[in-house]
Amino acid sequence: MDIQRYTERAQEALMGAQRLAEGRSQQQVEPEHLVHVLLTTPDSVPAEVIRKLSGRPEEIAVEVEREVDRLPKVYGGQLYVSPRLRTVLTNAEQQAQRLRDDYVSTEHLLLALADDGQAGAAGRILRTHGVTRDRVLQALSQIRGAQRVTSRNPEASYQALERYGRDLTDLARRGKLDPVIGRDEEIRRVIQVLSRRTKNNPVLIGEPGVGKTAIAEGLAQRIVRGDVPEGLKDKRIMALDFGTMVAG
Repeated sequence: MDIQRYTERAQEALMGAQRLAEGRSQQQVEPEHLVHVLLTTPDSVPAEVIRKLSGRPEEIAVEVEREVDRLPKVYGGQLYVSPRLRTVLTNAEQQAQRLRDDYVSTEHLLLALADDGQAGAAGRILRTHGVTRDRVLQALSQIRGAQRVTSRNPEASYQALERYGRDLTDLARRGKLDPVIGRDEEIRRVIQVLSRRTKNNPVLIGEPGVGKTAIAEGLAQRIVRGDVPEGLKDKRIMALDFGTMVAG
């Protein structure tokens, strides 16, 4: 195991698992410690993957914590990685190789935990909640797309649209947008431009407050209702927050 091949988040997760075991007076760092840390770390990729699978990482973490409490306690002993966790880490490195990633990240750890029979209670709990290797890969394709892990901090580039923008179609689907009245002609014109084969980038120009955003929201509502040409059905309208992007 070469710790330099692990991303910053993966290294932090392993150190967190070590601290958890140490805090419980447990001599061996087990897969259960690692799963608990992965699922309770704010904004972690594994937690987001489980949400994509319609699961609740908080509930899984509670079940895993019960298993952590059942692990034997050894007072005064030296802390070390258990054979089970070592097998999981080897599997995680293999998962990274299969995905042609340069570094082992937290998603590879989750893949290994869900896939490896040596993960014990941790793996069993994950699979009970529908967290299998194949389903994790499907969710990862939504989170990281075609990106590969080529740096030690790849999570910063994941889901950039979600971090820096608002999905107007999702807001319309959930009834969070106000009805748009009196903008039918402008919305139809935008649809016409978007439906062209070329020169299909509409630009809305006007003073602040004249209703440019309302036109975009009206289009999002039409997409949700299916009241658009075939080429625009199931498309997303994203509103980017340039202030947040510039601020980093």
